[in-house]
Amino acid sequence: MIANPFFRHTGAVPQFVCRVSLWSVLVLVGCNSGDQQAAVSPTMAQESGAQESGQAEGSVSDVRVNSDKEAYFGNFHVHTSYSFDAYTNGSVTEPDDAFRWAKGEAIPGGGGRGELKIKKPLDWYVVSDHAEYLGVFKKMEDPSSPFSQLPIAKEVTSGDRQRAFAAFSKVLDDMNAGKSDPQLSDPAVTHTIWKEVVTTAEKHNEPGKFTTFPGFEWTSAPGERNLHRVVFFKNSSHIPEVPFSTVDSDKPEDLWRWMEQQRIHGAALLAVAHNGNASDGLMFPEETSYGGSDLNPYYANTRMRNEPIYEVTQIKGTSETHPDLSPTDEFSGFEIWDYTLSANANPPTHRVGSYARDALKRGLLLESRGRGNPYKFGLIGDSDTHNSAASIEEDNYTGKFGLENNPQDRLNGPEGFPEANKKQIREFSSGGVAGIWAEQNTRDSLFDAIQKKETFATSGPRLKVRFFGGYDFNPDMMTADNWVKKAYAQGVPMGGELKAGRSDQTPSFVVFATKEADGANLDRVQVIKGWVKDGKAYEKIYNVALSDGRTVDPAGKVAPVGNTVNASTATYTNAIGDAQLFTVWKDPDFDPAMHAFYYARVLQIPTPRWSTYDAMTLGIPPRGDLPVSIQERAWSSPIWYTP
Repeated sequence: MIANPFFRHTGAVPQFVCRVSLWSVLVLVGCNSGDQQAAVSPTMAQESGAQESGQAEGSVSDVRVNSDKEAYFGNFHVHTSYSFDAYTNGSVTEPDDAFRWAKGEAIPGGGGRGELKIKKPLDWYVVSDHAEYLGVFKKMEDPSSPFSQLPIAKEVTSGDRQRAFAAFSKVLDDMNAGKSDPQLSDPAVTHTIWKEVVTTAEKHNEPGKFTTFPGFEWTSAPGERNLHRVVFFKNSSHIPEVPFSTVDSDKPEDLWRWMEQQRIHGAALLAVAHNGNASDGLMFPEETSYGGSDLNPYYANTRMRNEPIYEVTQIKGTSETHPDLSPTDEFSGFEIWDYTLSANANPPTHRVGSYARDALKRGLLLESRGRGNPYKFGLIGDSDTHNSAASIEEDNYTGKFGLENNPQDRLNGPEGFPEANKKQIREFSSGGVAGIWAEQNTRDSLFDAIQKKETFATSGPRLKVRFFGGYDFNPDMMTADNWVKKAYAQGVPMGGELKAGRSDQTPSFVVFATKEADGANLDRVQVIKGWVKDGKAYEKIYNVALSDGRTVDPAGKVAPVGNTVNASTATYTNAIGDAQLFTVWKDPDFDPAMHAFYYARVLQIPTPRWSTYDAMTLGIPPRGDLPVSIQERAWSSPIWYTP
């Protein structure tokens, strides 16, 4: 065996323990009986008739280029009935439906209820069904499919939920015992379905109008702790015959190794980690990773090369930070979903290692110790829908799963579910959105921007935030028509690294935020700073731009913006807040000798939560155990300062 630079010692590949759960995600972990991670699949492009990206994407020469860049909104993290757990929980839609929904068409909702339709189409979309048993349970419905002839198919398609769940549980029990059913995981079968997924993405890709990327989710969850990654490809050129699943390995290092091998064969691909809040501290280790790696410069470089962005908000909660980690942050308790992936709704026991801000600080600490920074990631928002529709609008929220496609089940839980699981459903958020600053709405332009981490996250609304750092910014630029060009020319955008200037220079940051055209006004813009001093990491929040003429008091506090939400009618007004906030801010506490990061957080004025809209629809008061209103928000990717 070739020495693995991740590990302290080399030796036999460990057997992977399988632990599974049948709840909010497909909780599957590796059941690898051999050294499979080094194997490289042949690519689809090697097959006769396989589509090349040039054929599918067509010419982009006529697509307008905006050198100042535009914000394009979409989702990477989308499941259909081709995902094991989505099918189990009532999804009836397929990948084609997901793309049609994102483009503004109505699709079946599942759960015996109405259709799903977004109010405003998205700019790009990725279908990322679980790689484990990809599509096989959905195919059991098709009499012409060989899967319909399997003994388990009669149980799965019986229409009896209890019988179906028993069949699914048997599959999971087998995996728990280290057995992968060869009839369900045959690579030849997976290849056929995966090829269909890729072809569907190609069909819907329209350069300049609507962009798609082929993708899948790798679903590692050791001990019911979340280490999931979405993997997406720039195009279909040299795409592998089958996706990498936890049947191959549940170690992130093995996924990255597989990704590196795909690049050798000509593919371009990236991964997006998500839901660190459900990882119980595994997502962002400090000493040794779950895969057994020392955290060293090699680990840091490999991780950041393969997954340069992180999903900070989605239906299963927001993982920016937690009140226990940021007790002085008055907005740290936003949409916290405080569970692991346990079927029993168990809470995590470790906050440290589970949240993005803590990870950003941990990365600075590691870098200051000469071990590299494995957490130099940009930020995006996403949905994790398991019903094709991202459900990003609070007033148009249709749940995570097909069985939630009605307000009664969302608020009070589906009939027969344990109360603990009903509570989890009530505490789901609406979906988040990823914003990408790019010159064109094309695969090449969006992919390049993602690699540069010029991305931002929102909790759902399509508000926009720009963030630049430099040494030559001044307030006069806010009145210039070409301020964006100046900002690019004189500094670095979000996701960038600001090198040390002259000894007497202090960096300034340009922050520009604007509300969604038909959305809620803005409350404030904050800059969150993290730094390392004397071997410890610190954070501080600065209120840098405030609506309604408010000012920061001597203690650094700001009066609340107010709240216009009417709970009984689920309405609000824009009588408070501003439509746009713009400032040039200079760090008053800057120390040129200290590593630091900065990112912008933009808060909207309070608006009704999805549960308040559902209560209004049902003609009942909002539940007392849920917030009536929330302050939706956006987060820029950080800018790092390096001495």
